Amino acid sequence: MTAIRRAAILKLASTAYEMDLQVMNGVVQKAANGRWHVGSHDLVEWLSQHEGEELVVVLGSLADERPVETRTCRTCGRDYMDLECPYCRANRIRLRGHA
Repeated sequence: MTAIRRAAILKLASTAYEMDLQVMNGVVQKAANGRWHVGSHDLVEWLSQHEGEELVVVLGSLADERPVETRTCRTCGRDYMDLECPYCRANRIRLRGHA
């Protein structure tokens, strides 16, 4: 996996965690009893806690080898490979005090 893609996935998880969302990471395994686990988290138990709710589940494999696409910022015109333009983000934080 490219280091940039791995860093982007981990940054996405970190952002979700900062928003007080439930984030789990680890190896996906099927136990002897047939239940799925992500790391030490029981996936069936976690899903049953949210039964009836509308959820967004994002999965990112750290073994993904696809290259990260370079994007061009529509505001400043610079190329970047992150979730958002780091130059514009830095300016927003500098001018507003937050992203």
